[in-house]
Amino acid sequence: MLTETPKKTYTLEEYRQLEESAEFRNEYQDGEIIAITGGSINHNRIIGNIFAYLKFALRAKNAEVFMTDLRLWIPRYRRGTYPDVMVISGEPVFNEKRNDEILNPSLIIEVLSKSTQEYDKADKFRFYRSIPEFSEYLLVSQYEFYVEQYIKNNSGQWLFQEYEGEEAIVRFNLAGVEMSLKEIYEKVNFEVEES
Repeated sequence: MLTETPKKTYTLEEYRQLEESAEFRNEYQDGEIIAITGGSINHNRIIGNIFAYLKFALRAKNAEVFMTDLRLWIPRYRRGTYPDVMVISGEPVFNEKRNDEILNPSLIIEVLSKSTQEYDKADKFRFYRSIPEFSEYLLVSQYEFYVEQYIKNNSGQWLFQEYEGEEAIVRFNLAGVEMSLKEIYEKVNFEVEES
């Protein structure tokens, strides 16, 4: 007879302590610690391109862009996650006065990989929607010139827009700036296989 070993659960404080010295980032899912897989070169290029563009475009606005290493805490679902790119309008709101855990992104961008795309499109999007300030979500393919955008309107409904082909232009609703897919995918080689 086989018995299942119960999964170890961690308190939020135990998770935070482990993250401070961890070599790799981990997500926290209501007591469970989930390792985040490393990104490919294309994944990193796309994140870097978007971050650099938005950093420059937002320099005179009341918004700030962050990437990958700042943890987002989602209280309703007791989740700690690391979005690829986040924009915060106004000042960051820190969870429990910690400077490594924020609560209030308005725009979140995830670069999709084969191993995470279903999670990013479904459950993770549902978790993000519980954040009151969250109003725009971009899902960026790393395998072709393709971006999905969700924008929350004044009625609280989420509107969908897709962009395809290198000449397509994404308009970041929150930031009031535009970026072509050619700029998002600068130096990306679609022939490189994801490991």
